[in-house]
Amino acid sequence: MTLSEIHHLFLQTQFIAIDTRKIEPNSFFVAIKGERFDANTFTQEALQKGAQYVIIDNPDYYIDSRTILVKDSLKTLQDLAAYHRKYLGIPVIALTGSNGKTTTKELLYAVLSQKYKTIATVGNLNNHIGVPLTLLSFKKDTQIGIVEMGANHQKEIDFLCRIARPDFGYITNFGKAHLEGFGGVEGVIKGKSEMYDHLIENNKKVFINLDDPIQDSKTRNMNRITFSTKQSTANLYVKSIVANPLVSIKFNETQINSNLIGIYNANNINAAVTIGHYFGLTDELIKKAIESYIPENNRSQLIKKGTNKIILDAYNANPSSMAVALDNFIQLEDTNKIIILGDMFELGNESSFEHNAIVNQLKSIDDIKVYYIGNDFYNSKIGKTNFNFFKTFEEFISNCDLKNFQNNTILIKGSRGMALEKILNHL
Repeated sequence: MTLSEIHHLFLQTQFIAIDTRKIEPNSFFVAIKGERFDANTFTQEALQKGAQYVIIDNPDYYIDSRTILVKDSLKTLQDLAAYHRKYLGIPVIALTGSNGKTTTKELLYAVLSQKYKTIATVGNLNNHIGVPLTLLSFKKDTQIGIVEMGANHQKEIDFLCRIARPDFGYITNFGKAHLEGFGGVEGVIKGKSEMYDHLIENNKKVFINLDDPIQDSKTRNMNRITFSTKQSTANLYVKSIVANPLVSIKFNETQINSNLIGIYNANNINAAVTIGHYFGLTDELIKKAIESYIPENNRSQLIKKGTNKIILDAYNANPSSMAVALDNFIQLEDTNKIIILGDMFELGNESSFEHNAIVNQLKSIDDIKVYYIGNDFYNSKIGKTNFNFFKTFEEFISNCDLKNFQNNTILIKGSRGMALEKILNHL
């Protein structure tokens, strides 16, 4: 069966699925092999649960004309997504970066949805499987598509761009994330900049934070739409930014009071405003959208628990995001502040250096209690009366009477694998 014929069948269905637990009636199921399972074995179950068609790459599970046998199910998913994207021909905005891409994507979705039928990446489905699934979620009436792209090694962004073929791109920043896979900060910059390479190659447009010297220098010969807090000639000139702890920005005669915590979220808001302006939204609609957005999923959430005010930023962490989160927390005017940090993962040979750097960043701070959790932080242990180090989460819980944490402002931040949001259950 040709890709065109497969796409014709796909258009007759309502939902794309790769997990039988998420199948809906009239679904299009793609059986993908994983490290621990072979989804081909669920072919019969998928059909029984409502799948109209199932793509398989193992002939042993062929049943009838509802099963479409291909050489490689994953590659077919990717090829089908690229075909569907070309078929629809709608504007596609691609986002990547070391920090803030999911928040920026959510803000942008909130803004553009005020005027357009918009579909964006769900959650953080931003890899070689998630990007195709996002593209295949676009419908005939979709007017703008937003695709988040994640990467932890070279050529990944290039590969995703060749599937999504974005008309517009935005890189949030270049930070110390996935250093192990990229081979250092220079590798991060090179890998993320593959988006710029694709946009240049195809004469497409880019959104740029002029205050970021790397973004500025790499895009000077591109067709770009800009924002800045320093250069009044930018397409969007942001006059002021305040974060104590919620972020407010002012541009033109409009002030936006967001529900996002930390100065590091200001550029995520600035990007959403810039892109909103480009697509013709009024300041009033942009303000309404951003002020209505409430962060969730452990991303920069402000939570009240008993007498404690908690800044929960435990979805993920890397040296760059942790450093700015700490800087922001330190400058808060609150008293009785506590910091709880978990290990940062995927740092490779740089892990010891980067964990030491975070510990040293707080070395001169004496009026904030700091709790470090995980082997990497424990190995960076120094003697300081307000510092506490624990090898494991369980050791932390056993040795700290969290019920006695009262009337504090608490920052909780760590990598996803640390699952520090569990602390909320003990406060």
